[in-house]
Amino acid sequence: MTDPIHVVCPHCDAVNRLAQARLRDAPVCGKCGTALFSGKPFEVDGTRFAKHIARNDLPVLVDFWAAWCGPCKMMAPHFASAAAQLEPSVRLLKVDTEQNQELAARFAIRSLPTIALFRGGSEIARQPGAMDARAIVAWVGTHLSHV
Repeated sequence: MTDPIHVVCPHCDAVNRLAQARLRDAPVCGKCGTALFSGKPFEVDGTRFAKHIARNDLPVLVDFWAAWCGPCKMMAPHFASAAAQLEPSVRLLKVDTEQNQELAARFAIRSLPTIALFRGGSEIARQPGAMDARAIVAWVGTHLSHV
């Protein structure tokens, strides 16, 4: 039997504990009853970002973007497609840097879009520039052995 892991609900931010072997069994949140995984990225603000980074035992891939950024708009559907491929092994989040400037400054986001991979509450890798879904999934795979 595998050790239980913590997964933050993308809807209500409750921390759920479940067996790692059950990740692909369409688990639902114990608090709000919605699916813990939908195969798409979720928009978060600074408070929600902090909880997802600190409390998820899953790796978290974050897309730092802005509405005025052409390459960000171009990459958005590819990031969504990557979410469908990477979940439930990786949680995918989106941070609007215009709405969350303090977060962008804290992580020294200088180029948009920028994706950053977090594990255990710490950033482990970063890649600036637009990528297609295949490249995003491959990039994550180079940093995580289980994807």
